[in-house]
Amino acid sequence: MRIGQTSLIVFGSKVAGSVAGFVATLYFARLLGAGVLGTYSLVLAVVAWVGIVGKVGITTAVQKRMSEGEDSDEFFTAGTLSLLITFVAMSALVYAFRGPLEAYIGRPVVGFVLLILFATLLNAMSGAALTGSHLVHVQGLLSPVRMILRSVTQIGLVVLGFELIGMLAGQALSYALIGVVGIWLAGPSISLPSRRHFVELFEYAKFAWLGSVERRAFGWVDVTVLGLFVSSDLIGVYSVAWTITTFLLTFDTAISNATFPEISSATADAENQAAAPILEDALRYAGLILVPGLVGAAILGPRILRIYGREFTVGGTVLTTLVVAALLRSYQKQLITTLGAIDRPDLTFNVNLVFIGSNATLNLALVYFYGWLGAAVATALSAGIGAVVAYRYTAKLVDFDLPYAMVGKQVLAAGVCGAVAYGGLRVEESYRLLGHNFALVLLLVGLGAGAYFTVLSGLSPTFRTTVRENLPVEYFG
Repeated sequence: MRIGQTSLIVFGSKVAGSVAGFVATLYFARLLGAGVLGTYSLVLAVVAWVGIVGKVGITTAVQKRMSEGEDSDEFFTAGTLSLLITFVAMSALVYAFRGPLEAYIGRPVVGFVLLILFATLLNAMSGAALTGSHLVHVQGLLSPVRMILRSVTQIGLVVLGFELIGMLAGQALSYALIGVVGIWLAGPSISLPSRRHFVELFEYAKFAWLGSVERRAFGWVDVTVLGLFVSSDLIGVYSVAWTITTFLLTFDTAISNATFPEISSATADAENQAAAPILEDALRYAGLILVPGLVGAAILGPRILRIYGREFTVGGTVLTTLVVAALLRSYQKQLITTLGAIDRPDLTFNVNLVFIGSNATLNLALVYFYGWLGAAVATALSAGIGAVVAYRYTAKLVDFDLPYAMVGKQVLAAGVCGAVAYGGLRVEESYRLLGHNFALVLLLVGLGAGAYFTVLSGLSPTFRTTVRENLPVEYFG
């Protein structure tokens, strides 16, 4: 896999960041309870939606134009100026509607909404500059630093008694600092852009902005709708389940981050067909972690959630359903990334429009009738719809093969993983050999993962070759 080394660096970095996030979330869940976590999630949901309008596809357009290798400094400067203008406009709107926003959230925190919004936009521009400069691995390494910084800052402020305010302040500070560092490492210069640079950014951004909506829709539509119908306690449980799900998405995200600049560069002066081998590699490994993750969530979900506190165990079914959504999303993401990288933002716009429309409609309907489980089901259904539409568009432009054989082998290996985890769980429930939930989860996850990768390496020569080519040490002969 040509993008394998970059993907592994980004994935390892994201895992490290996720561990820091896990520790912080676990601490907040046990100390502050699900209600405060729910309110914190609502604030981030509001920032996510306002941030979409603040970016309007600008950062994605900057990433694309910089990755093409010409006038990178001018495109960066034009994007930064455009982002500042939209931030000022959105800040004025947020302040004007601060009353309804604070009534929805339940706390007077509009000031922190604006601070986090600014920090998030700065961080997004930083990521666009790094990716556009083909420094995806650097962006990946900064991600855990940001997560660790956020976790340490938030925990420190909570210990000092600031609770929700400390969590929000830590969020803003970490994103702002890493945003500054990322731009410094990317090294773009401020260069006076011409009208052409703004026009070319706009031509891409006018379609790409919906991609930002789509990414936020996948993570925040359900939480936003839940805020209208259920208590903050259930939102807190749902958010913890979603946090676990996003951890399983880290490898998929690493792959898509690595493939975008590679496909963009390969097809800049060539036919779209040059994207085929890269796309096939991406699809082959998009479910590498999520397939066994789904089996693990189905078997160990309540046990995993019990780590956060007994009040969280009610989310077992929600967790499993969200992992299904993430698995479908992982394949959809690779296809959308390809469409964007071959300079067809108009088609990504259409895919995203279908996904967002189905996600919003299904969430409103299913949450109203079935509560928080309806939110998870709606997210899964809309991810499946989006994946089908994305495949149909991509297949018309790029002739590629779907990795049926590799996915089948992953499913077989995941079945062995599930058998190991289920057997271990039954033994513990019968004989209570460990008598400690957290230790049991760590043991069964470790044994299951070991069984999965051992079986998969035995079934797939392609997987063995990929590991051999992308790790510094040979594990397979």
